[in-house]
Amino acid sequence: MNHLPLIIKREYLTKVKNKSFIIMTILSPIIMIALISVVAYLSQLNNNKTRVISVLDESGIVKEIFKDSDNTTYHILENMNLDDAKAIVKETSNYGLLHIEKFDDIDALSKHIKFYSEESPSLTLISSLESKIEKKLTNIKLQQKGVDVEMIKASKININLAQESFEGEKTSKIDSVVKLIFGGLAGYLLFMFIIIYGNMIMRSVIEEKTSRIIEVIISSVKPIQLMLGKIIGTSLAGITQFVIWLILGSVLMTIISAIFGIDMAQSPQQDMMQQAMENPEVNMQVQDVITAFYHLPIANLIVAFILFFISGYLLYSSLYAAIGAAVDNETDTQQFMLPILMPLILAVYIGIFTVIEDPHGTVSTVFSFIPFTSPVVMLMRIPFGVPLWQQVLSLLLLIGTFMLTVWFAAKIYRVGILMYGKKPSYKELIKWIKY
Repeated sequence: MNHLPLIIKREYLTKVKNKSFIIMTILSPIIMIALISVVAYLSQLNNNKTRVISVLDESGIVKEIFKDSDNTTYHILENMNLDDAKAIVKETSNYGLLHIEKFDDIDALSKHIKFYSEESPSLTLISSLESKIEKKLTNIKLQQKGVDVEMIKASKININLAQESFEGEKTSKIDSVVKLIFGGLAGYLLFMFIIIYGNMIMRSVIEEKTSRIIEVIISSVKPIQLMLGKIIGTSLAGITQFVIWLILGSVLMTIISAIFGIDMAQSPQQDMMQQAMENPEVNMQVQDVITAFYHLPIANLIVAFILFFISGYLLYSSLYAAIGAAVDNETDTQQFMLPILMPLILAVYIGIFTVIEDPHGTVSTVFSFIPFTSPVVMLMRIPFGVPLWQQVLSLLLLIGTFMLTVWFAAKIYRVGILMYGKKPSYKELIKWIKY
């Protein structure tokens, strides 16, 4: 394996010095930050716009609930009919008109409330108006039936089941959500890394094969050394590109926020979020999220993420390299891509739909040991607390499968790298393995 470091160095330098690699490394974060900036700027413009809503309450029982906020101003209209109110709203170019007809019966009144506007109104605004009116009319109806509304409010009891293991470790529903988010991000990052840089390895092999450079290289280097060198070198180039994206993206976001005053966190629902944060219950939930974060097995997550990420990526990269050696162009790779992508897609679906419901169930546990799905499923299970022996066993199976896959892939690589002008079939690939 004396040539392996040289091959890794060659592959790495070839990738990072490539003009298209350099251009995409620089342009990708710029384009992404530019898109985010445009969206944030447009959202900021939308949020800074003050909506003036006219309210014509002929019943006289609802108008007092409408209080002005930072982005919404209510204009109460009185002593006029609907046509006059519509005319005033059109003349003043107000956002819309909320009309509440006069009925003595609350049930009838609730069915005769309309919102008039020139354009389709905001769904957030309509939902907010509905919630306010619904709460007010419900309280009025309860009072009409002789029910003490304040007594009902005082009698309301909220149940939040405390969760604790037999060893005394406390958890909550929020813990499960936070764990799923961390596990899902880890699994999704691995999924995307395999697809992006696995394809890069495959294209690299195809390019060298079609340019006949490989015939010179293979005369002095063993096929398995060349394949591992390509995988590791391309992986290091990918990690370099990813790190540059993170650094450059962070710097660009800071510069744009400082110079142009654009809040990247701006969103159309910011008003609702601010109102929600004023609610003591929401503040308690935020505290629960912070507590759940500290309950995560951070050290275990970091170590497991690195080991499973590297092992899983190397496993799939060897298959991508074998496919690149077996074909002459990217068009011919399609018949071999589905068997590789299917386990990855299955792992993501298993993680999302099974791990959250029962992280220690039979399905989740079994697929966290199967090498082609374990990198994703096990990473999603670990935040929920997986015994160390299961993690080690899963990792050993994954590494063993990687070594076996590299052996098979090297055989395909050895024969296929010098084959030209013929589209291979699965039957021929099996023959190449037997050589």
